[in-house]
Amino acid sequence: MKSSILILCLAYLCLSCTNNQNVTVKAKPIAAEIDDHVLSGPSTLNDPDRFVWGGSVIKGDDGKYHMLYSTWECGDSLPKFSDSWVLHSQIAYAVSDYPDRDFKFQKVVLKGRQAEGDSTAWDAQMAHNPHVKKFNNRYYLYYVGGKDPGPQPTGSKGEKVDKRNRVQQSQCIGVIEFESFDDLVQGNYSRSENPLLSPRTRVKPDNIVAPSPEGTEPKPDNIIVVNPSVVQRPGDGKYLLFFKGNFYNPGWRGVHGVAIADSPAGPFTPTDHFVFDVRNEDGTIASGEDPYVWYHPKHEKFYVVLKDFTGRITEDKPGLALLESLDGIKWTKPDNTFFMKKEVVLQAGDTIKMNRLERPQLLIDEDGNPTVLYCAGAITEVNTRTDGASFNVQIPLETN
Repeated sequence: MKSSILILCLAYLCLSCTNNQNVTVKAKPIAAEIDDHVLSGPSTLNDPDRFVWGGSVIKGDDGKYHMLYSTWECGDSLPKFSDSWVLHSQIAYAVSDYPDRDFKFQKVVLKGRQAEGDSTAWDAQMAHNPHVKKFNNRYYLYYVGGKDPGPQPTGSKGEKVDKRNRVQQSQCIGVIEFESFDDLVQGNYSRSENPLLSPRTRVKPDNIVAPSPEGTEPKPDNIIVVNPSVVQRPGDGKYLLFFKGNFYNPGWRGVHGVAIADSPAGPFTPTDHFVFDVRNEDGTIASGEDPYVWYHPKHEKFYVVLKDFTGRITEDKPGLALLESLDGIKWTKPDNTFFMKKEVVLQAGDTIKMNRLERPQLLIDEDGNPTVLYCAGAITEVNTRTDGASFNVQIPLETN
């Protein structure tokens, strides 16, 4: 029988304190089993009729745990995963009495506005990658939206870009505000008519819609702004919105930036700073995505967990990486940058290698320590599938 506790980065992580003490976070086994190429059970959220992806969880005033997550229909008549998330993603709501299990679907609460008859809205096509926070007794759901600008002119750099990639290249960040989850379910919320954050540059060698003028230097918010993570900075009370943009020089890599506002609803002003900017040997930024940022009041530091595509950030295999910052702008490596391998351990003792373990979101306690890790997951290569072979997994953490 294997140990009943999986250590993060076999796996464990030490969050370094300002007084040189360490806090160790251990990941516990999950209540799940393999069922037809997916994990199912109390520690997972899945749906045979839909793809299930990244989920963000917050504890409500009612003591329950509320999850907002990406989902969209699947089936032989619908596009494969790699296309369908761009064309059809919606945001659904689930609730549980527990932070790490038994989440039950309630309702799809946010769709692309095309479903409401508005095909011109900036988020007409899709709503994706939710990130829910509570500030000043109001809830804020940050999300990614996009629309199809239509076929591009003959001879333009966007002439050969298909609908899927036109929508993908249009992605921006928006927000909805609501006072309670009952209001959210009933549709009583305010939705941004314009994006909260849009790209300032559109630099790509070819196959790009509405490119910037030749010679433009790409900003961190290049082509797209996606995968929002928002935190309030304690020193000045300002709100930091972290996001991913896309670089092509010549191959793709995800880069990250930060925008700053006086209010959680914006307006957010992007800076020119590249954040989480671990460099490759050739000086380019190592590719990552899906940042989750939080502030630890006892350590007086910001931390981020993000997906490391190549293992360059952790100097190990691809997985989830950890970085730290004193101001939210300049980020450095702690002594241990490996947050978690692409695997989970079941209560039965089996270790399951994951093809995808990404879109990390955390539940943070009042002391600044993570208590549950929520990840989008797939055991098999999901990009070509149409059968909903993905899920959200909830991994309880123990802090010492």
